[in-house]
Amino acid sequence: MTNLSTIVSSLQAERKQLAAQLEQLDSALAVLTRGRGKHAGVPKTRTISAAGKARIAAAQRARWAKVKGQKVVSIARKGRTMSAAARKRIVAAQKARWAKWRKEHR
Repeated sequence: MTNLSTIVSSLQAERKQLAAQLEQLDSALAVLTRGRGKHAGVPKTRTISAAGKARIAAAQRARWAKVKGQKVVSIARKGRTMSAAARKRIVAAQKARWAKWRKEHR
């Protein structure tokens, strides 16, 4: 009977060791699949603006048009325009900053 209890206790010890190894593997996998840092374990979600979606869709349409031999429509972004008055204010503020810097450093 002592022989059987020795075998059972050694199997239990081996089971504990294997459970600890499995726990380490699980934690390593969790780090690799979810990333590290403050929000580990939280799946990352990204949102895209409507304009970004429109650009992606237009680019895909252009690729398909090119494959099909159809006319490719431009997908250029609209640029922002600045009024002349706003530009003058920015230039004046920058000149004042440089004048102040030159005064302090000469």
